[in-house]
Amino acid sequence: MHDLLTIILLGIIEGLTEFLPVSSTGHLILAGELLGFTGEGSAAFKIAIQLGAILAVLVAYRQRFWTVGKGLLRADPPAIAFTRNIVIGFLPAMIIGAVAYKGIRALLESPTTVAVALIVGGVAILLIERMVKTVKVESVEGMPMRTAIAVGVMQCVAMIPGVSRSGATIMGALLMGVERKTAAEFSFFLAVPTMMGATAYSLWKDRALLTFDDMNAIAIGLGVAFVVALVVVKAFVAIVGRFGFAPFAWYRIIVGVGALLLLSLR
Repeated sequence: MHDLLTIILLGIIEGLTEFLPVSSTGHLILAGELLGFTGEGSAAFKIAIQLGAILAVLVAYRQRFWTVGKGLLRADPPAIAFTRNIVIGFLPAMIIGAVAYKGIRALLESPTTVAVALIVGGVAILLIERMVKTVKVESVEGMPMRTAIAVGVMQCVAMIPGVSRSGATIMGALLMGVERKTAAEFSFFLAVPTMMGATAYSLWKDRALLTFDDMNAIAIGLGVAFVVALVVVKAFVAIVGRFGFAPFAWYRIIVGVGALLLLSLR
């Protein structure tokens, strides 16, 4: 596929950005463009290494998932509500992702789309931060079904590279009155079935194109993303609780503008 340094660098970028509202896929596309990491095999790599970040969520929140699992066996209402909200929040992305797979893959090779989406998303975050005042939901278990469905629909917007899956779901949750920390954690939990499904589907569709070297590259990138994301996932909740989402919005705008300038010079 490409050299080891490129693979490690992309794994670091994935781990750093997957759970921040800055678009990990967008960063991977822009980085791939700068590093010459493009083409059909690269698209599968960029999707597959996201699984490393998802595994980091399972490890970081292992006690929470263990508690929910035991609760399901006892038919505890909070555990059932938690699982229900994750499942129904995942369904829109599963359906639309399967239907629009080819179109989504085409967008994965468009750095201009990423740059514009970064800027638009940054402005949207700043506006939503100013708009949201009332908190109605303070736990994933306490989230009404209509809120989980609405956040799941918002997640589908993130199929446009540069929008950010975490950004779309967190901002959607805030608009529905979900408290900041809960919105961030729901985004993490929702990523587990979403990204596992996306990775499995992508690898299956590209199975004829991927060589042994490609799979080795994916394994390395995935491992690096896991280690980095394990550090980031907990730190992000603390940062949001103290500073909100505005710093990430301004970062998106700066990177988006910078990317457009660089692309215009090519």
